[in-house]
Amino acid sequence: MSADKEPGEYLVISRGQWDTDASPQAIQGAIDRFYDWHEELVDKGQMKRGQRLAREGRLVTRERIIDGPFAEAKEVVGGYWWILAHSLDEAARIAAGNPCLAYGLSFEVRPIEGVRASAFAVTSETPAAASAPTTR
Repeated sequence: MSADKEPGEYLVISRGQWDTDASPQAIQGAIDRFYDWHEELVDKGQMKRGQRLAREGRLVTRERIIDGPFAEAKEVVGGYWWILAHSLDEAARIAAGNPCLAYGLSFEVRPIEGVRASAFAVTSETPAAASAPTTR
């Protein structure tokens, strides 16, 4: 993608928990730096605001609704936001500037697909084998 095209949207999912050996003051400092960093990128048009997620939740399956949370501590999802970038690599470089990385959190960066879902296309939800043509 060239720099003169509109940037794409990339979802950033905040995962993990704070380092147990970090003091509350150190963690709060990272949080404060995050909000400053985030606001600066929003002002530059490189990021869109997201939200923190509450601790409680529900997992809905075809069989039932289960109380959460559901993931192991290392996979806890704490929030999300969007990066506006011209490539996944550029979006990952922007996310790498997050001050909270130094205190145990990690960030999954995923491009937003602008096309409708299809059972015949390889997507996040569709196994590759389901979309492969069969020949006999």
